[in-house]
Amino acid sequence: MSTITRKRRVEPLYYLFLFPSLILFTLAITVPGIVGIFYSFTDSIGIGDWKFIGLTNYRALFSDPAILQAYLFTFGIAIATVIVVNAVSFLLALGLTARIRFKTALRAVFVIPMVISGIIIAYVFNFLFSNSLPALGSALGIDWLETSILANPNLAWTAIVAVTAWQAIPSTMLIYIAGLLSVPGDVYEAADIDGASKFQQLTRITIPLVFGYVVINMILGLKNFLNAYDIIVGLTNGGPGTATRSIAMTIIAGFNGGDYAYQMANATIFFIIAIAIAVLQLSLTRGRNRI
Repeated sequence: MSTITRKRRVEPLYYLFLFPSLILFTLAITVPGIVGIFYSFTDSIGIGDWKFIGLTNYRALFSDPAILQAYLFTFGIAIATVIVVNAVSFLLALGLTARIRFKTALRAVFVIPMVISGIIIAYVFNFLFSNSLPALGSALGIDWLETSILANPNLAWTAIVAVTAWQAIPSTMLIYIAGLLSVPGDVYEAADIDGASKFQQLTRITIPLVFGYVVINMILGLKNFLNAYDIIVGLTNGGPGTATRSIAMTIIAGFNGGDYAYQMANATIFFIIAIAIAVLQLSLTRGRNRI
């Protein structure tokens, strides 16, 4: 038999689908991104003349308390939301994969928040936090509830975490359900025969076998929550003051305020952080943690 392997021919139809998408992606994403990175080394305000100023914008970023505050706030709510979302989603997934009645209908109910626009959700909860809860607090005589937490710079972040988690839980829960359903039933039958309790099965069988799904949900959630924008706009619009202004809000506000090059440098740093998180995700999901 001949040892020469014929190179497999690529169907021209593949190129027909590939090149238009590649061209559109390059023109809409890659080229504007490269241009934006270039302008981060200038003093451009978005229009008109500009001059090259090197790393001046980047040096200013690391000494700007408003920028540092935005990064601290964004990472803080992202980490808090990741913990809340994954804990609640995993518990819901356990319940919705157990032998309970109407679990299919319940799954459909729980995914409803996922299909609603974030800005709509934010405005609905804004009304609840600003009107319904204070009215309830007044009726019950609960002093701390009589004032909207959205107006409290120390508590407004909790509302953002709660609403963001409410929208994000369904998609995370579906991933956990897929992971739990992939665990062979024979493993649990063997554990029952050996006398393992439900808690032991959870900690020694379920969690280790779905750990790859946990890692993916944690990393994907962190990347998504770092881009927090629409829910914050609808709830607090960055207030009170700038207490809840995220990185994305800071960048967009700078673009609109004639601070184009400076905020483009900020966006470039943010892009590098997102790439680092993506690389971390690939390294953690490779090998034994890969689904």
